[in-house]
Amino acid sequence: MTATPTSSDTTMEAISQAVVEGRAGDIASARQKLLALWSTIGVTGDPLHRCTLAHYLADLYEDPAQALAWDIRSLDAADAVTEQRVQQHHADLHIAGFYPSLHLNLADDYRRLGSFDAATKHITAAKEHASSLPQNAYGAFLRTALDEVAEAISRRDIAKRASAPGPAA
Repeated sequence: MTATPTSSDTTMEAISQAVVEGRAGDIASARQKLLALWSTIGVTGDPLHRCTLAHYLADLYEDPAQALAWDIRSLDAADAVTEQRVQQHHADLHIAGFYPSLHLNLADDYRRLGSFDAATKHITAAKEHASSLPQNAYGAFLRTALDEVAEAISRRDIAKRASAPGPAA
C-alpha cells in the first residue's frame, strides 16, 4: 500500500496516521486514536474502514486474546468488502490479497493461545490464499511469516515470534 490512493478518504488517512504513530513507538496513543475511530465507524460502518482499522489495532496488543478479538473483526469485515470498494480506495489493491495476512494473524493469535487446531485451520487458509500476494518485498515478508508460523505451530510453540508486528515483548 505504498502507492497513492485513488481517492481521498479521511478515515483511511486517520488510520494510517495512527499506524505510523504506533510503529514509531507511541502504542498507547495509537491505540487510543484507533479505538476512537472505531467508535465513530461503528460495527456497521464501511467494511474497508473496519477491516483496515481492526487489522492494525490488533497489532497494538501484546495479549494474543485481545489481538485475536480485533483480528476476527478484521476478517469478518473483509468478507463484507467488495472489490469495487477496494479499487475505489486504491487501484492496485485487491480484496483477495488481504486474506493471507488476515488468516496469518489469526493463526498466530491462536498459536500463541495454545489453540493449535484453530491455528492450523487459519495457517492452511493463509497458504491457500498466498497466490494472491504480490511478488514484491511485502509478499516475500508475508510468505516468510507464513513459514515461521507454520513451523511454530508444528512445534507447539506459543512464544511470540521475533518478527511479529506489534509492541515489543
